[in-house]
Amino acid sequence: MPEADVTHHYADLSEVRMHYVTAGRGYPIVLLHGWPQTWYEWRKVIPLLSGTFQVIAPDLRGLGDTSRPTNGYDKKTIASDVWQLLNHELGIEEFFLAGHDWGGPVAYALAAHHPGAVRRLAIVDVTIPGDGSPDISQGGKRWHHAFHQTLHMPELLIQGREDIYLGWFYRNYAFRPEAIDERSVREYLRCYTQPGALRAGFEYYRNIPHDIACNADLIRHFKLPMPVLALGGAESWGRRMEVVESLRRVAGDVRGGMIQEAGHFVPEEQPEVLAEHFLAFFGT
Repeated sequence: MPEADVTHHYADLSEVRMHYVTAGRGYPIVLLHGWPQTWYEWRKVIPLLSGTFQVIAPDLRGLGDTSRPTNGYDKKTIASDVWQLLNHELGIEEFFLAGHDWGGPVAYALAAHHPGAVRRLAIVDVTIPGDGSPDISQGGKRWHHAFHQTLHMPELLIQGREDIYLGWFYRNYAFRPEAIDERSVREYLRCYTQPGALRAGFEYYRNIPHDIACNADLIRHFKLPMPVLALGGAESWGRRMEVVESLRRVAGDVRGGMIQEAGHFVPEEQPEVLAEHFLAFFGT
């Protein structure tokens, strides 16, 4: 299927120089990526949405071609980067929002702190830290969570071996090992072999305790008011119905379910199906 015909931009924000891409015209929809990926994970979804929406897909703090400050990797701060881009830089006051993997908790933080701006929210194959569930790492099944939180050691072991380590995730976290092709792997490795990129990615995990504490305090007295779509991959390392269950603890109006024949990397494994869900949920 065709990949995105996008325009590349940079915005100098208060703490980062953010790279982002745009495509199409219409009501804005913002797509937030996860690890170990960049905006490029949406390349097959963007053409399916850009006929209806103005699509905006940034590289999040420290990842892709966005700059890599030494700190600020809690999801509230990363959400603030995105808000600065949308509201201060682009002058957008209301928008639709979707996040996959770490893009999901960032999207949650953005929606929680700007509920009047996020009209509808979609979360793909991730749960929300601090939602009241016992363990976002599935009792240790997601072993890399603890490994990535270890200071310095992951960088020392993986630097120079990014193709081996990240390649394991691209092959195994998808239902079909070939879902992320070699061209895409090369693009991801181009980004994650840049100086500081590994550390930045691991900082997303090192801030999990902080994210849990911040969200748990918020969730005790607040639920998201906007409609929420929660989707999990049904196969392999997909989160299945955990996504719906998590979002129902933090939002009042939740619908969704599972994407068949998809593991964790839903936007790349089932872009047409995901786009159909988005178009039905976000509307025209």
